[in-house]
Amino acid sequence: MIRDKVVPASRASLARRERTGQKEIEGKAMNVVSVMAHQDDEMFCLGTMLKCKKRGDSLFFITITDGSKGFVQNPGINRKKAAAIRHREMSALARAAGGRYINLREHDEFLYDTPELRLRLIEALRETRAQLVFTHFHNDYNLDHVSTHHLVKQCAMHAPLPVLRTKSKPLSEAPAVFLIEPHGPILFPATHYTDISGEFEEKAELLLCHDSQERAMKAALGTGLKELCAKTAAFRGQQVGCAYAECFCPMEARGAVKTYQVLP
Repeated sequence: MIRDKVVPASRASLARRERTGQKEIEGKAMNVVSVMAHQDDEMFCLGTMLKCKKRGDSLFFITITDGSKGFVQNPGINRKKAAAIRHREMSALARAAGGRYINLREHDEFLYDTPELRLRLIEALRETRAQLVFTHFHNDYNLDHVSTHHLVKQCAMHAPLPVLRTKSKPLSEAPAVFLIEPHGPILFPATHYTDISGEFEEKAELLLCHDSQERAMKAALGTGLKELCAKTAAFRGQQVGCAYAECFCPMEARGAVKTYQVLP
């Protein structure tokens, strides 16, 4: 596990939040965590995370794979070099967003659910003291995304259980989990929308930290990350009466749905 050194909140602050109890966090600062398969998959929740930051939340980014297969523009690149580029780019985005990055570095495009990986993800959720998690929808064009969804479903439920021991202490409660919409012709049952009109330009600027993926997108699709996000965000915004929006649905899992407000 590789961790970025940027820490957005003091130990005392995190401890204070833990003592308040997660059942009483409505209106209080939260720990908001993106758990994605690849570096750049946060593109459909990044605007909402920036909005969370404005209300005082701390941001964390976890990726499960090393992202080493995301180089359609340079297919001959070796895994070690490709993974280093993706790690550097995601670290830069996390720093610029005022957050922290944890990279689990599984093999890109060959992600499997294993006991060892479950414990590593449980530890990452505990280390971040996760209270609100964004991750992939269960139906997606990429199997790494689907595998990540199921890993989060299991590990978020298990993160409060002391019987599964890791370095960090168990969470006091399972985090709320919301799912991002996938790319492609997949029906997505959006139930929650966030107006990101005020955050869109910052989101687009941050996504340019993924320089390798900006070039990959242009090579594969003929469009960059900003253009791709703008089309989706404008469509979702039109549905709810704003310029740009991101949409989500809750994960249907034990502990993942809350009775209190978590989205900004």
